[in-house]
Amino acid sequence: MRKRPGIRRTARRARTALGRGAVPLVCAGVVCLPGPAAGALTSPDDDHDATTPFWVEPTGPAVWQERIWQERGREEDAAALQRISDRSTAVWLTDRDPKAQAEQITRRAERAGRIPVLVAYNIPQRDCGQYSSGGAPDAAHYRRWISRAAAGIGSRQAWVVLEPDALAQWASGCVPEAAAKQRLALLAEAVRIFKERPGTAVYLDAGNPGWIPDRKRLADALNRAGVARADGFALNVSNFHTNSVTSAYGDELSALLGGAHYVVDTSRNGNGPLLSGGAPPDAAKPAEPGDGPPAAPAGPNGPAAGDDDGKGPGPSDGEPWCNPPGRALGTPPTTATGNPLIDAFLWIKRPGESDGTCRGAPPAGRWWADYALRLANTAPSAKPVPGPAAK
Repeated sequence: MRKRPGIRRTARRARTALGRGAVPLVCAGVVCLPGPAAGALTSPDDDHDATTPFWVEPTGPAVWQERIWQERGREEDAAALQRISDRSTAVWLTDRDPKAQAEQITRRAERAGRIPVLVAYNIPQRDCGQYSSGGAPDAAHYRRWISRAAAGIGSRQAWVVLEPDALAQWASGCVPEAAAKQRLALLAEAVRIFKERPGTAVYLDAGNPGWIPDRKRLADALNRAGVARADGFALNVSNFHTNSVTSAYGDELSALLGGAHYVVDTSRNGNGPLLSGGAPPDAAKPAEPGDGPPAAPAGPNGPAAGDDDGKGPGPSDGEPWCNPPGRALGTPPTTATGNPLIDAFLWIKRPGESDGTCRGAPPAGRWWADYALRLANTAPSAKPVPGPAAK
């Protein structure tokens, strides 16, 4: 297993240096590069906290929504939405040719002195035909797509979360036989291609604690998919499991992988998953018709596994993973995780984007202002962890 750099020690050194007026260091993967002075930053994190080195997209849907509500006099709702718009969220690479998208994002992040988080999500037979189905038509197209994404990143810095659900769905047996035979080798090739880029860190998605109970089977799949060459694995993408539950699962999986590091999606886990028996009532007022930002192409950013058994045979309003009510924002993105195996808490799923057409939601990956507002206005009940305070 590749040894991870002392990112927390680097963060502490950067904070100390900033106090003396030095240029901050921004790190991703195994590379640390000097960023601009704090006054030159273009992200909302004006103090350039070294524990939150990730890029905040200045034109994301939450930013548009905030502006629209301000124009319409919904000042309170706009202010609530800043709990999302001011945070770094991952950008999912969805274009048929992702090179231009990856290049634009990494260049903008580099100018801001920050690290973008990208999600590569185009594996053949993606999502086993559910809400986020699609992906590359075959292995050859997928190899070209990954190569183009890596070319777009170039020598700039990026953290890449590789193919949410792909390994867990392989382990669950829902992937068609022909695609299943190729999947692990394709993932290993994707890891290799991304890691050839000097500033790219790669985390292979490994599902969530409620999906694959056979840790050894999942660890074997991760090994065959190239996790030893990657920077680690990712957990809880687009799901709701708490940090404590996820870290317990992640530490067990890490032990089977020789001490592999990992990252956790904390975007919507402030109240944990929806359990049988329902959820607390939602307190936010619904969005008005036509209230959203300009329409964007449908992104996958779709569902992940459920609370008890991962993805069932078909989604419905009863699925605990699909736009569940009563959920809350989780720990803001940070490298101050309190666990030496966890490299970062990240917002990989963009809060406010739909899991799929359940509970009155738009298609998977589409912005849903009502749900975003509910997430922002619901007080989290999960025990807080070390990290930057939420606004």
